[in-house]
Parts: sequence; structure tokens; C-alpha cells
Amino acid sequence: MLNIAKEDILARLVFDNPWWDALSARKIAFEDKPRRSYFAAFQQILKDTSLRRAVVLMGPRRVGKTVMVYQSIKDLLDAGVPAKNVFYVSLETPIYTGLPLEKLLNYFQELQGHGRDAQLYVYFDEVQYLPNWEVHLKSLVDSYPSYRFIATGSAAAALRLKSQESGAGRFTDYVLPPLTFAEYLRFIGRDNELIQKLHEPDGEHSRYIAKDINALNQEFVNYLNYGGYPEAVFSSTVRTDPSQYIKSDIIDKVLLRDLPSLYGISDIQELNRLFTTLAYNTGNEVSLDELSKTSGVAKNTIRRYIEYLEAAFLIRRVERIDQNAKRFKRAAAFKVYLNNPSMRAALFGSIQADASAMGALTETAIYSQWQHTQQAELFYARWNGGEVDIVHMSGSDLKPNWAVEVKWSDRPHQSRGELDNCVAFLQKHPAVAARPMLITSRTITDKQVHYKGMDFEFRPASLYAYTVGANLLEELSPPV
Repeated sequence: MLNIAKEDILARLVFDNPWWDALSARKIAFEDKPRRSYFAAFQQILKDTSLRRAVVLMGPRRVGKTVMVYQSIKDLLDAGVPAKNVFYVSLETPIYTGLPLEKLLNYFQELQGHGRDAQLYVYFDEVQYLPNWEVHLKSLVDSYPSYRFIATGSAAAALRLKSQESGAGRFTDYVLPPLTFAEYLRFIGRDNELIQKLHEPDGEHSRYIAKDINALNQEFVNYLNYGGYPEAVFSSTVRTDPSQYIKSDIIDKVLLRDLPSLYGISDIQELNRLFTTLAYNTGNEVSLDELSKTSGVAKNTIRRYIEYLEAAFLIRRVERIDQNAKRFKRAAAFKVYLNNPSMRAALFGSIQADASAMGALTETAIYSQWQHTQQAELFYARWNGGEVDIVHMSGSDLKPNWAVEVKWSDRPHQSRGELDNCVAFLQKHPAVAARPMLITSRTITDKQVHYKGMDFEFRPASLYAYTVGANLLEELSPPV
């Protein structure tokens, strides 16, 4: 049996790094694609060589990690970094199967004549395909202090766990979530057409108004159906059949390949059924007891599967508090949200603006925007006779300081009785009631609604989703 020849591996490395050839007419892949709003902050971390750390870029499948890597390389080259000092290799490429990171690095050093003290940028893409990658990467960081190592991977469960266990003090994690609604509008070139930024900021944050709420709502529905994935935004083929692209290429690969191989899951269909159930119930409360009864799977197994699905960026679990904002010692019930709302359309078909699922999907999309900050401690409140969809808790004692009730309807603006649950919660929490509580609507904007001694503000859900994403991304932008 023939082994893969070293010459073939070297030839493939040269092919994968076309910028080494000054005469090559090949453009760098994806250099013309619009950049994610995360790019500048990522690149700033990458260029900061004061810390001897590897940058580990994590995130779900197909949100643009590899694209951002190529754009990062283009940015380095444009900034004057010598082309021969930049090395890219994808561990998913078959010819590299089984090769340790150090061996690949040695081939690069051999090809370009680099010594240990050179200033190099080394990109390892899809690093989770190499067993014990984190041990090898930590060793490289220690052995080559002047090299800048960047690793990417989609199997976030293993990546996050292993980077914390074995890379303590050596890895900087950077998470790239799905597209925000604000990014989606920018990518399709309609942000300035549909949104106006007000010059008077609301405290520390910018405020926005919708120029055409009906058009904005239509794009919001499009965003729910396919807009979380950059490739779907740019490809009419993918938009026409998102189930083929998103389900087959993203969901199935995580459920059928990544998670089983990483965690040794033997009953793949059991995991698949659980995810399908959770996806259908996105935005709704579920319990381990209910899930166990309907699936016939032990509660401990379900709990473990949910942890895997959450770590792999497929779902997000939100804990429940009561009317007094107290957490439950044994949280049997919780809400589950799809990490990317577009996954629901891929599984169960596209939705329209008047679909019954729009309420839960709107809530899912708004929670999805909040993924873009690590600081948001978000809960939902539920008690006998009432519920509030989003409660933000802060401080060492986790006290509530603001709340939002998510609706895809204008009805509560006229039928004020639908605000009674919010009034009941606000009466218990003067700090939250100190400013108008936000109620999202379908089309209505109204800053001054007074009901039963409490103040409320109505704002369209699509505009609120845009505002959350835009303001959080604005905080990411490094100072010019």
C-alpha cells in the first residue's frame, strides 16, 4: 500500500497558499465578499501580539468563519505582511488527514525557509478534525512565541471544552454567531433604505426608526426563513430551497457526524428526534419530564444531549425565574431557542408573516440577536397567571433591571388587558418600572402608553431586533 508522498503534500500546501506566488493571477478566495461586522474586532485581536496566545475562532457551520480567515489574510497582505509569512491549511482536506499540526508547520518552514524567530501568521482551519488538537496547538504556542496561530472550528462543543481544559492561558476564544438582522440588511443593501439612525442617542446606545415598517417586516420574515446564513443571502438557489442547503449541509452534519464522533453517541436517531422536537418548540417552555415521556429517553440522557446541542451552537437554553425574580433550585422547566431562527424553516418549511409560529420565531430571532454579547444575563419570568418573555438580570446578586415582552401583534396596544402580566411583574420590581417597559409590536410605535400606573413603550419587533444587533455590533467596533 502506498503512503501519501511528501512531495504531494508540499504541492497541495503551495496550491492552498496562492499568495506565495507573486506571479499568480489567482485572487484570494472570498476577498470580494462583504465582511461580517465582527471582522474588525477579530483582526484587532489577531494583530495584538503582546499576548502569547492562539486565537480560536469558533461558531456554527456556515456563518462565515473560513471566509473571515481569507479576508483576514488579505488584510495582512494589504498591510504589508510578506506573503511568504502567511500560512493557511484546512484540516478537512483529505491529503492532510492524520498529520500533526507541527508536521504541517514544519513543511511550511521548509518551503519558505523560516526559522523559529520569524514573524509568521499560521491559520489552521477546521482544527477539530485533528484528535487532541488543543494539546498540539498549546505546544506550538509555547515553542514558537513569535508565531501567531489562528485556529477555527465548527464543532464548538469540543472546541470550547478543550480550549478551556488544555489551553488555559494560551488560547483566546472568539465566537462568530449567525448573521444579525442588522448585518442581513447591510448584506442585501437595504439598511439605509429601510432604517434611519437618529442623531440623539438613547443613553449610551443609538436609536433607530423604520422608514417603511411594512418593507422592514417583509425583510424580517425573509431573515427568519434564510437570513442567518451569509451564503443563503447571496445565493438564489439556497433561498429557493433552504431545507436542502441548511438541513443537509448544516444540521445533519452536526447531528449525524460531528456530535456522534466527538461524544461517542450511538443512537443518532434519538438525538435527531430530540433536536427536531426542540426546534419545533423554539420559543416555548419545555421540561425534562415532558421530553422524557414523549421520547421514552431517560432524563439524564436528555440533559446530556441538550448540553451537546447547546455547545454545538444549535440551540440556546434560557432559565426560568418567578414573579419575584428568584431562580428555581431545581430547574425542571426552561425555554429553548434555536441558535439561528432560519433552522426552523429548513426543518418545517418557510413561514409567512401571518403564520401562527411567527410569535415564537420573533422571540427566537430577538434572543438570537442577544447572542452577540457575552454579558447579557437573560431569563424569562413565569408564575401562576403570568409571564414576561425577557428579563435582564445584572449585578452580583442578579437583580432585574429591565424587561421586554415580545409580540408580533398590534393587539396589546388596543387591548390593554394583555399587559396585566407585565404590570404584575413591574409592581414587584420598582427598578424595572423606573423606565417604560418595552412591548414589541408588529407595526406600532408609541413611546407614551400609561396603564395601571405603569409606563410602556411600543416598538415594532423587527425594528427592535435590528436595534439590538446594531448596537451590540457597534460596541464591538474598535476605535478608529
